[in-house]
Amino acid sequence: MTHIEEIRQSIIDKLLSINSEELLSAFNKILESKSEDFIQLTKEQKEMLQMGKDDIVNGRMIPQSEVDKMDAEWLG
Repeated sequence: MTHIEEIRQSIIDKLLSINSEELLSAFNKILESKSEDFIQLTKEQKEMLQMGKDDIVNGRMIPQSEVDKMDAEWLG
C-alpha cells in the first residue's frame, strides 16, 4: 500500500466513525470545493472590491510614498 493509499484509508476509517452530522457536512463542503485557488467572496467583500475599482477609475488614490509618510507619523 502506498503512502497516499494509507492516508486515504485512514481518512475513510475516521469518517466512518463520525456520528456528527454537522462535522460530516463540514467535511463534505470542504471536499466539494473543486479548487484550492478558488475563494468564495462574500457580498461585502465584492462590494469593497468594486469600491476600490471605482476609486481607481475616478482617480481617488494616494501614492504609496504618501501612505508611508502617514504611517510613520501615526506610529511616530
